[in-house]
Amino acid sequence: QLQAFGGGLVQPGGSLNLSCITSGVDLDYYAIGWFRQAPGKEREGVICISETEAVTFFEESVRGRFTIFRDKATRTVYLQMDTLRPEDTAVYYCALRFWGCTGTGPFDSWGQGTQVTVSS
Repeated sequence: QLQAFGGGLVQPGGSLNLSCITSGVDLDYYAIGWFRQAPGKEREGVICISETEAVTFFEESVRGRFTIFRDKATRTVYLQMDTLRPEDTAVYYCALRFWGCTGTGPFDSWGQGTQVTVSS
């Protein structure tokens, strides 16, 4: 399972950096995606980084505000979230997918999420 950390309470316009610990995962073969689930809503994809470091935005509203990057040495994938909005409030999860951010295969190894709350 992957482990997501770094959530918290932040004011609108603020920033947070989430971490996804991918212990034992060879990032040369797996894409890592970030997903979120707001209260009363279905889980949705946010952004993904592939094994070749190609970035896919699943949610267009975060383009220009969220950045994904990874550190292969520590097997950690980060989600830098800037200019946060109240509608970004959700539990954020990371998950992995073999070979690419898109395709027919599922994302897997969901771990516990981390709560992000954007509120004044």
